[in-house]
Amino acid sequence: MLSSKIISLVASKPLKAAAPVLSAVRFLSTKPHQFSSPSRPVPSLSELPRRINSKKLKNFSNTDGESESQKPKPKSFWNVVAYSTAEEYDIVNLSKALKAQNVYIPCELTSNEPLKAPSSQALHAIAKYQVTQELRHLYYFEDGTVVMWNLPEIEQHAVIDFLKPFEAKRYDAKIVQSELDFMKYTYDFEAKKTKINDGIMTLGSLEKCPETICAEMYTLSNAMAMSVKLGNLECILSKFVEDIEPMMDDLKTGQPVKISREGVLKKSGELYALRHTMNLSTDLLDIPDFYWDRENLEGLYQDAYNYFSIARRTRVMNEKLNHCSSLLELVSTHLSDRHHVRLEWMIIILIMVEVGFEILHFIR
Repeated sequence: MLSSKIISLVASKPLKAAAPVLSAVRFLSTKPHQFSSPSRPVPSLSELPRRINSKKLKNFSNTDGESESQKPKPKSFWNVVAYSTAEEYDIVNLSKALKAQNVYIPCELTSNEPLKAPSSQALHAIAKYQVTQELRHLYYFEDGTVVMWNLPEIEQHAVIDFLKPFEAKRYDAKIVQSELDFMKYTYDFEAKKTKINDGIMTLGSLEKCPETICAEMYTLSNAMAMSVKLGNLECILSKFVEDIEPMMDDLKTGQPVKISREGVLKKSGELYALRHTMNLSTDLLDIPDFYWDRENLEGLYQDAYNYFSIARRTRVMNEKLNHCSSLLELVSTHLSDRHHVRLEWMIIILIMVEVGFEILHFIR
């Protein structure tokens, strides 16, 4: 019925106008199996918009000519934390204890090779059991500082508890927790230079062997350990200043100083012990001997040393120590003068008593 109507329509129209209609007739007369394929079914009308939109999205995403595998992957970041828990560690016995524990493997300072000859200055250890692809590193320093790379918080506390038998003159737990240093670190496989910026350590890994990267990690750990050690000393000095502040108020108001000569001597001992720790027991004032024959690491250590402002902080702390020392010397002089005055009055009173007895004896 429909075909007869189309034929009559073609007959009534010119030849050029009938061409599209004839093609429509061929389309209608064609059997369905000529257009269908058993491996690729014809989509329904409801599926067509979704397929068209998906093709548009694919074409739009590939307009820059890059595949998904060619796109740069985002950088991964891990934590690095430094604690200063005591004035010093027994590194030799600590190394033996780590071997016996068999959880962390003592290694060479600048590589991941097992430790051959232990050093009394520092110790490097790697976690035996690997949780992620990134290794977990520990760096222990003789001045009572430990730096942990990629360790979760629970494991950090376990490491600190394990250190207690090897600590000498342990710091207060509040100071340890308040003065810890926390940073992030990552790798840059397109750069050679290792740097620190905005609290992130970026290890340049282009054309570098694992030993070189490990040596740079030790260098950064050394500078970070110096910073957290200095932070603890700054906190101890702040507490010391709070303790001697009442003496300064007494001197300012002209009241008797409420401290004995023994107390001043004790405070002076604390002050000189703090100064000795900062200037003689650590390398805060100079570059460690380890870098004398490693010029490539010396430059990195100097950059990290400057980043943590260690030189400026050390200079400021020494100025504060000098001020506290002058104050204690003034108080000590004042107490000595007061003691001398008391002795003089006692002598005067004794002389007066003796004169009184002589007068009584003369009268009789």
